[in-house]
Amino acid sequence: MSSRPLSIVLCEKDAARATMIRDSLLETGKHDIIVIDTDAGIAQRIAELNPDLVLIDVESPTRDVLEELTLASGPLDRPVAIFVDRSDSGLTQAAVEAGVSAYIVDGLRPDRLRPVMDAAIARFNVFRRMREELAATKAALEERKIIDRAKGLLMRAKGISEDEAYALLRRTAMDQKRKIADIAQALVLASEMLR
Repeated sequence: MSSRPLSIVLCEKDAARATMIRDSLLETGKHDIIVIDTDAGIAQRIAELNPDLVLIDVESPTRDVLEELTLASGPLDRPVAIFVDRSDSGLTQAAVEAGVSAYIVDGLRPDRLRPVMDAAIARFNVFRRMREELAATKAALEERKIIDRAKGLLMRAKGISEDEAYALLRRTAMDQKRKIADIAQALVLASEMLR
């Protein structure tokens, strides 16, 4: 975990329990901790606060709370750990689908806070890297498809080979100081407009 203070949102309705958890969190390091004491509007509050980590302590989560979590972890912008006293497989699955990084059954115990926080952050970072790699791979595949379409257009229009079409795209991109995919996209768009 980073040495800088984490901003943590703690969702806990019970004031005494929130104080105990807050004190336990402060024993794990210097953190900026904000307590939210209601289930209503969790997503909006979390979005406004934009914390590094969200900890939610509930006896038994409802579908409504998990739906709020889906909104709170938005496009999975931050690690979320939820501590429950009891659960069932349906709620566990819903929590995972909501983007929860750690789903801990048997409640929140102070001695487990640091390892759970570390695990939630690590798991979140692994999945974020995987999402970024997947997005980059999809973008590269889309670029490749556009370049292939542009090469096909050039091959038909100019009667040249695939290698010559690619060389023409590459040379044009270098001359215009643009990416080959951008030149290919412009060519495909112009071709579609001329149909």
